Amino acid sequence: MAYKALYRTYRPQTFEEVAGQQTVVKTIANALKSGKIAHAYLFSGPRGTGKTTMAKLLAKALNCEEGVGHQCNKCDNCLTIIDGSHPDVFEIDAASNSGVDNIRDLVENIKYSPIKGRYKVYIIDEVHMMSTSAFNALLKTLEEPPSNVVFILATTEPHKVLPTILSRVQRFDFSKVSDHDLKKRLIEILKLEKVIYDDHALDLLISLSDGGVRDALSMLDQLLAYSTNKLQINDIELLFGLLGTSEKIALIQAINRGEIANILNTFDKFAEGGIDLKRLNADLLDIFKELLIYKVTKDKSLLKVLNETEAKNLLLEFPVSKIEQMINILMETQNNFKNVANARSLFEISLLKMALIGHDELEISEQPLVKPVKETPVPQADPVVEPPVTLTPKPIVKEVEKIVPPVSNVVKEEPLVEEQPKPKKKVEPVKESKKPEPSIRKLFANIDYVPLVLEGDLISVDEDMLINLMCLGDRDERRDLVNDWPQLNELMFDPEFSDYGALLLNGTPYVLTDTVLVLNYMNEARTTLVNNIVNQRTIQKIVERIVGRKVIVLAVYDKERSIAQKKFMDLSQIGRLPRTKDIVIEIKGAEKL
Repeated sequence: MAYKALYRTYRPQTFEEVAGQQTVVKTIANALKSGKIAHAYLFSGPRGTGKTTMAKLLAKALNCEEGVGHQCNKCDNCLTIIDGSHPDVFEIDAASNSGVDNIRDLVENIKYSPIKGRYKVYIIDEVHMMSTSAFNALLKTLEEPPSNVVFILATTEPHKVLPTILSRVQRFDFSKVSDHDLKKRLIEILKLEKVIYDDHALDLLISLSDGGVRDALSMLDQLLAYSTNKLQINDIELLFGLLGTSEKIALIQAINRGEIANILNTFDKFAEGGIDLKRLNADLLDIFKELLIYKVTKDKSLLKVLNETEAKNLLLEFPVSKIEQMINILMETQNNFKNVANARSLFEISLLKMALIGHDELEISEQPLVKPVKETPVPQADPVVEPPVTLTPKPIVKEVEKIVPPVSNVVKEEPLVEEQPKPKKKVEPVKESKKPEPSIRKLFANIDYVPLVLEGDLISVDEDMLINLMCLGDRDERRDLVNDWPQLNELMFDPEFSDYGALLLNGTPYVLTDTVLVLNYMNEARTTLVNNIVNQRTIQKIVERIVGRKVIVLAVYDKERSIAQKKFMDLSQIGRLPRTKDIVIEIKGAEKL
């Protein structure tokens, strides 16, 4: 038998099982008990909040053999409604049946009496997709249908439904399910499925579902297929491209210190790993919000993202005024995501804005010291000093004016760099870094250097072979490799191997088997460089020092990886993944290595 998704398996079968929506459930249940049954209902609200489920429950309550209002789930009427074969309950998808001819056929059949139950029930899903002519064809019937006919319209966009339709129905607005109700329902399902779960992981899953029961169950389905009946926070972060709290705190601390290069390098790694930028923005907002809450209340029970130690440590670094500035920037970014084509650039700019808070004065004061070196005449020094006049004390301006004339006489010897301590500190490390120190490349010593080549034969695998590699991958070993991957930074200090270091650091370890390491790349050109057979010989020697054994280093472009991963998940859900003992790894071009 084919696998049945969790949201279908655990669809509520009685009003009592519905998560949240207490107001809607109570109103409809009371109307059924009192016999005040409307001829048409409109269920509106966000996706996955129970609109179609409630429509089917109402259809059962109208036709159950135990009486109106009951849902025994044992009689023939209830069972046929559950499996979708009841002759008097019609489910119509307005997205694919939006034309006037479809509605005319529906109206023509309404006049016939029910075959099996008390009522004929027409459930029209996504009703806002109907054309105007189709709406108009339905108007008269919707206003005065036969006494044994009930219409239930469902939509996520009620504002698109014609006002003439809205005036003829009883409208029920479904809200997002509260975290408490959703958690209660998920715990029931996890116990029935005999799944071991971490409470923090469950809270994170609920946060990602954004109040949608179906979304929560769909993501849970995907996680259980990945982690084999265990719900862990690390798997959620890995599968849905999220960051751990420690990584977010490290980013916030780098922002506070104004370490621009560190921030951008860290962000590049996050982006290439498929991090959801909108989610990251929201997570940073949550952290700063909790800092404000804890600052005012000192109540650790109110902390959901941070623990008490993390909150205390961050508050030592951040004054309240700075936290408020960070929140304002992140709120502005959140509002602007929907208006920009390049979300990555928007978020990078936001990070830079936050990093400059408290550091902009330092940046401005350094500018007059650099610019007079290039522009030696005294008259040109004044415009440089004038803009930050409120930030730079007057005595400093006079000193700059005194220094400028001697600089113009000995500009070739660059005395300004020698006399000023800050530029000297910046220049000397750059010169010395060109000479390899003893510690540089210690891990990668005795590897023969071969320059990277741009053209030549490549190694490659097809989609099915990539899925085979996913089946064989060791998740724990891959996680350890991700932690060890920054060791490649040693190569960045070497004049020869820096190109290999940069190339490998741009990739993210995705799958690690006994013989193959799969790296995920956001850039197709870098993917080709790694897969080049000539480059492979050196790359394999470098990676061997980190992994501890020789492996083929296969690069995959992110789009191809995404397609293969989706197919992997689909096969996993229906139990059709290849058995590991039957898998034979074949990489095209590997025989030339």
